[in-house]
Amino acid sequence: MQYPDLKTFLAKEKTALSKGPVAMIFVEDEVEVDTTIRHHLDSGFKQMLILIPPAFALPDDVVARVHRIDFDLVAGDDFTMAVNQVIAAAPGAWLYYCFNAEYLFFPFCETRSVGEMLAFHTEERRDAMLTYVIDLYAGDLYAHKNAVSLEDAHLDKSGYYALARNDPDNHNHPKERQLDFFGGLRWRYEEHIPTPRRNIDRIALFRAKPELKLSENHRFNDEEYNTYACPWHHNLTAAIVSFRTAKALKRNPGSTFDIETFKWHNSTPFEWHSRQLLDLGLMEPGQWF
Repeated sequence: MQYPDLKTFLAKEKTALSKGPVAMIFVEDEVEVDTTIRHHLDSGFKQMLILIPPAFALPDDVVARVHRIDFDLVAGDDFTMAVNQVIAAAPGAWLYYCFNAEYLFFPFCETRSVGEMLAFHTEERRDAMLTYVIDLYAGDLYAHKNAVSLEDAHLDKSGYYALARNDPDNHNHPKERQLDFFGGLRWRYEEHIPTPRRNIDRIALFRAKPELKLSENHRFNDEEYNTYACPWHHNLTAAIVSFRTAKALKRNPGSTFDIETFKWHNSTPFEWHSRQLLDLGLMEPGQWF
């Protein structure tokens, strides 16, 4: 089904949001839209909201499996406002959001569904899950001008680090179980990245509840949602492998001519398998085996 805006969808299909987990995919351009949708359908999301400009086409094989909603980020539509509207309409549902050319991976995702993972996470009394946004980039930028290639995808195998997240409302003391994570292209090319956008942490999987709000920095107004683990042991984390930063750096006139290749001595081909991300420490299974 196609809807002229999110308000219309929520008015007509509110009951669909009760059949979670629900994925929201925000389409910024026409790069890898179809593969992004198919990847998340294969991951086990029960409902898919595709927020996409009206002029963009969707493949025939996915049209019947998703809710298409007219939405244009370039024209000024606000993704945080959209996420918050869905949160308000779906209390209790597990939600997820990403952008096109981003792909969710979680421990053992080749044999287990996102619903199974979230059921375990719920049993651990967790209502949100930290996801690291891991930058992908094409190895050959001459062959792939927009820095996107599924067949030639690379990532940084090291160079990731975390800093304490200080609380300005508590004399800048570190917040409990919260860290700011950095690395990837946003660390290596930080001179081209605004400071507020250098983090690679995103709470992309979370359970909706009344009064919950997402902000532009990918954090919530409930501080417990922003934590990486519960107080008593480590929890599951997931990863979103993303071409988004590479696309932006090659599209931006201020950076594209400074970058002949994203590859360096710590680059490695991406194998499109959760085991590689686990081995590199870019997500962890917690107590889930």
